[in-house]
Amino acid sequence: MKRLLPAVTASTMACSAALAAEPAYLDNRSDATSLVRSFYNAVSRHEYARAWSYFGEAKPTQDFQDFVDGLKDTEEVRVVVGEAGSEGAAGSVYYYVPVAVLARAKEGGEKVFAGCYTARLANPQLQAEPPFVGLHIEKGDLKASDKPLEESLPASCGDVPAPAPKDTVLEQAKAAFAATHVEQCNSLAPGQPEDAIKPEDYTITYHDSQEGAAGPERKARLFRFFCTAGAYNQIHVYYLADDARGVRELHFATPELDIHYENNNPEGAVEAINIIGFRAENALINSSYDEQAHTITSNGKWRAKGDASSNGTWLFRNGDFSLVQYDVDATYDGIVDPQTILDYNSAP
Repeated sequence: MKRLLPAVTASTMACSAALAAEPAYLDNRSDATSLVRSFYNAVSRHEYARAWSYFGEAKPTQDFQDFVDGLKDTEEVRVVVGEAGSEGAAGSVYYYVPVAVLARAKEGGEKVFAGCYTARLANPQLQAEPPFVGLHIEKGDLKASDKPLEESLPASCGDVPAPAPKDTVLEQAKAAFAATHVEQCNSLAPGQPEDAIKPEDYTITYHDSQEGAAGPERKARLFRFFCTAGAYNQIHVYYLADDARGVRELHFATPELDIHYENNNPEGAVEAINIIGFRAENALINSSYDEQAHTITSNGKWRAKGDASSNGTWLFRNGDFSLVQYDVDATYDGIVDPQTILDYNSAP
């Protein structure tokens, strides 16, 4: 940390005509990355006593006034924090946090620093008497960088291996599913295990039909999220991701049916099944994805026996899924014998 403060205070930055608004108050000491963010939040808000409090017994300067004097010329700080590594030792857990900082001085000028912070949490269960010592910063070691802020962030700190890179596409799909379906899906209910919304994940490799086999190989990822289940039906939601359109929820073209029974008796024989339109469904019943055929199929049972049902097939082509077949068994006769009412698989 002793290397950081002189560097921050010595940094000179080109101030814009209007400085950024004061950042919202942040004081989160629950994990190492939040702790470091909170420290810099205090610095940016000029709340030096709070900034001082994030350190343990080993303070960044000999006394508090020196700490304040070292920061008083700093107008604003921006920070980028990486994934923290950790290791246990002698009843404590040490966290190593990669950091890149852009400091703007009151007199103008800006400079980027990068390095690592070490945070420590002594085992709370072994702290039987006050004062309790929570997670705190042990030290910081930052040096000037000639790269832009984001490019200056170290991949890891010390001997701790770099954390596995995050699957940002998967995280985006999970976030979209959680935000959109929290009211409909039991898998998103409070108290569910973390893996309750872990989707099935498929990679689809294909060539665009207009470019042919000579064109570039393209890839898309398909995510199948479990939503909820009843006595005989399970419901899933799908997301598709590619470089061109990012992550998006799939909606499936589904025929709207007008079914005529003899004597208007739903338990009787079927006279006609007419398609009177199409609607878009954002969830499918008893569905699955066939990696070989590149199709998503559904089997919506109308009752437990499965003798009455509606079944769709959506084929992946040119980067999306299209309805190619729809079968309906509208009779409650104990026999599973659906008839095809829409077929784009067969030749004209």
